[in-house]
Amino acid sequence: MLLSKRLKELRISNGLTQRELGERVNVTKVSICCYENGTRVPTLDTLTKLGKVLDVDVDYLLGYDNPIKAKGKNKKVTNMAKEEIEFITEIRKLENIHQAIIENPKKAINIINKGLDN
Repeated sequence: MLLSKRLKELRISNGLTQRELGERVNVTKVSICCYENGTRVPTLDTLTKLGKVLDVDVDYLLGYDNPIKAKGKNKKVTNMAKEEIEFITEIRKLENIHQAIIENPKKAINIINKGLDN
């Protein structure tokens, strides 16, 4: 989960202990530890406080930080995490795999799922 990874990275880069961050957002050290381990999800109120203390948008904490505009009629904007963009960039380098995913995304996902189950 990106939230746990990003929260820990931001806490450390801001020079805060779990206890110090917890005190600033009015939760316990144990709660911060659980958020960083991905065993608990902060409330919206706590997420907002974490964003303010760590000087980031809640979207960034949740993993959405790059607006992507689709081409075509439905010029819908979506947000993608940096890690998602890096994944897609790497897939594009593998021409055969990229083409197979583009031609039949559902089949490609099924193959990936089967591989992850092993």
